[in-house]
Amino acid sequence: MKPCDQNIKTILKLTDSMIKLAIKGDADREDIGCGILYGILLDSAHKIKQQAEKEKHAHIDKGWWKEN
Repeated sequence: MKPCDQNIKTILKLTDSMIKLAIKGDADREDIGCGILYGILLDSAHKIKQQAEKEKHAHIDKGWWKEN
C-alpha cells in the first residue's frame, strides 16, 4: 500500500475512534460544557471521515488503492 493510502486508512481508523469517544463521552458527561465538547468532536470526526472516504474512493477510481 502506498504511503498516501496508508495515511488515509489511518485517518479512517482515527475518526472511528473519535466517534466512539464522542458517543461514550456524551453518555458519561455531567455538565453542558462537556456536551458541547463531545458534540464538536463528533461533528469534526464525521466531517474528516467524509473527506477521507472521498479521497479513498478517488484513489480507488484511479487504480492507486491497493490493500496489502
